[in-house]
Amino acid sequence: MKYSVIIPVYNRPDEVDELLQSLTQQTFKDFEVLVVEDGSAISCEGVVHRYDDRLDIHYYNKPNSGPGQSRNYGAERSHGEYLIILDSDCILPADYFAAVEAELQCKPADAFGGPDRAHASFSDVQKAINYSMTSFFTTGGIRGGKKQMDKFYPRSFNMGVRREVYLALGGFSKMRFGEDIDFSIRIFKGGYSCRLFPDAWVYHKRRTDFRKFFKQVHNSGIARINLYKKYPESLKVVHLLPALFTSGALMLLAISFFYPYAVLPLLLYALLTGIDSTIQNHSVRIGLYSISAAYIQLIGYGTGFWRAWWKRCVCHKGEFEAFKDNFYK
Repeated sequence: MKYSVIIPVYNRPDEVDELLQSLTQQTFKDFEVLVVEDGSAISCEGVVHRYDDRLDIHYYNKPNSGPGQSRNYGAERSHGEYLIILDSDCILPADYFAAVEAELQCKPADAFGGPDRAHASFSDVQKAINYSMTSFFTTGGIRGGKKQMDKFYPRSFNMGVRREVYLALGGFSKMRFGEDIDFSIRIFKGGYSCRLFPDAWVYHKRRTDFRKFFKQVHNSGIARINLYKKYPESLKVVHLLPALFTSGALMLLAISFFYPYAVLPLLLYALLTGIDSTIQNHSVRIGLYSISAAYIQLIGYGTGFWRAWWKRCVCHKGEFEAFKDNFYK
């Protein structure tokens, strides 16, 4: 068996159903599926067993410990040469595994990842959020875009790794935020080969509203400082930009009370992202939503970054001491 698909899930049976349905439609069939229920209150066991006759599928239920440790739990029980790590809110196109297989046949890799897209069925808000998370004008293209300001680090929504490499690195750490980037950093530091597979993309639902999206990106900002504390060399200019944008936006808004034209840079940025998203999505409505999504993405990340910087770097608190709330629940 060549691939083991590992899916941690927490209270999302409907999403798991869509993902499993997409796995039944793969043109390449040599894979097993391991669904790891992370102490959910709403079980997906019934959903999983509906696919017993269509997939080589295995269901496990364990106490809540977060997605990283749930992936490790699944990896320990898998048999594939490669582990494919997916988030439960993803849907795979029919040729996903064929694209992975083609890349590996062309040139071997110890680890890899692919980009994400918005499905036609996604809401306009979800499509706007997808734009803000993948656009060069918001994230610098570091999530798998063709234009990138930093090298590509696989993320847990679409990540592949050779079993031997996973075991050698000890799997995912117990970090509360950013455990997938921590794993990717250790892949590079271990000297393993890692590539972007541009054709092995997934549909990624992300969050369904702006409030949940803000919380997600705020936690990502916190994760960046936690990663910096472990790997100081991992902090790059592109990671500082949302924090600088947030500080600059607040400064311009304060100045605008005395000089109204100070807000022009903010309006120009809104115009730029709105037009770019409108062109990409062929929708003015999504373009307008994307303006909000872009500002939420940058300010949410920026405030999380500054919050974590104050607690971890100024107050010198430990990762779990600084953020005691249970991130997974």
